[in-house]
Amino acid sequence: MMKKILAILLALCLTAGLTTAFAEGETESFTLRVWSPSEDQNPEMGAWLNTRCDEFNALHPEWDITFEYGVSSESDAKKLVPRDIEAAADVFLYGSTGLETLCQANALTEWGGKYLSYVQENYPATLVDCLMYDGGLYGIPVTTDTYFMYYDKSVFTEEDVLSLDAMLEKGKVAFPLANGYYLAAFYIANGCTFFGEDGSDRSAGIQLGGEKGVAVTDCLVDLVKNPNFIVAEPADAISMMREGNCDAYICGTWQATQTQEILGENFGVAVLPSVKIGGEDRQLRPFTSAKAVGVKSTTAQPVAALELAIFLADYDGQKAHYEKRGYVPCQNELIAEVANDPICSVDAKTVGEIALARASYTEFSYFWTPAESMGTELRDGVVTHENAAEKTETFSEACNTPGV
Repeated sequence: MMKKILAILLALCLTAGLTTAFAEGETESFTLRVWSPSEDQNPEMGAWLNTRCDEFNALHPEWDITFEYGVSSESDAKKLVPRDIEAAADVFLYGSTGLETLCQANALTEWGGKYLSYVQENYPATLVDCLMYDGGLYGIPVTTDTYFMYYDKSVFTEEDVLSLDAMLEKGKVAFPLANGYYLAAFYIANGCTFFGEDGSDRSAGIQLGGEKGVAVTDCLVDLVKNPNFIVAEPADAISMMREGNCDAYICGTWQATQTQEILGENFGVAVLPSVKIGGEDRQLRPFTSAKAVGVKSTTAQPVAALELAIFLADYDGQKAHYEKRGYVPCQNELIAEVANDPICSVDAKTVGEIALARASYTEFSYFWTPAESMGTELRDGVVTHENAAEKTETFSEACNTPGV
């Protein structure tokens, strides 16, 4: 209750606009702690964070801010911030999959007023959904986290890559089936759900069984028998591609540069293809999450902290991140401007049209081990058409059971 009251009061304050108790010409001095991955502070990589903070200070003569920098990866923030909220950064980058953990620790400021409106109006709805918890918004997207397909243009045409079945007739495709993050794309494609249709219904759980789930399992039983379908993690798949033993594979932005170097002028990138499940073409659908900038719930400078968070993730902030570190933009105006970059274009289409926002519910953790087991058994031929129904139901039940 206290958290909601504070959020309402903060929203009223922010909606009223930026005001201070200081007379015109006076300057308020204070310190803001800011955390990011080390690469964002590395001078050899452009020191994106430090540069943006210096620019922010210069744009706000009403404030004289001393920045204290700390290192925390987006994935580590969910552990480091709750450990000692008072000592944590006022502004920090975090992964949206850790949102529930941060919110349950009352570690994040809920965004209201014009800040809420700004995010809703300037960022893809799927990514905004990733940062919603219990009806509130808790950050601003700074980049995406999803996956798509890299392929060799000398093997596949743009028409070929629309269909996995068509691709397998012409070349070798690697898919990390023993990894739940990727395996899920097949089940989601056929209407199986993770916490309801839009991923926001905790009580619905993970539903991968029934006729829809069994049809997917049967499809995968056939796929793994195809000699052109390779079960391999992205790191292994790119090695195979380098050796000439793989013509397409599934991954996110993190292997784009290496893949371009391997394929040269034959470098191709596309959204995930469709696949025939039960005789019908179904679009494979990946998870997506957001990397975001959040503000600590107990910050002594909520207005300055929120303004800085937006400054880091706005058009100019994301443009600088893209230029310095290759971060794919997710600010709507900038997305349109970098459409000629094939990685950015495919990433935006994936997030905007086919991806499912990955819920931050802690129950999601139940999924990973059963999914790995299911993918491994599919790869090794343990799952067959004869036992597909039984294996699928066991898999679905295990995904909703802690400790399995």
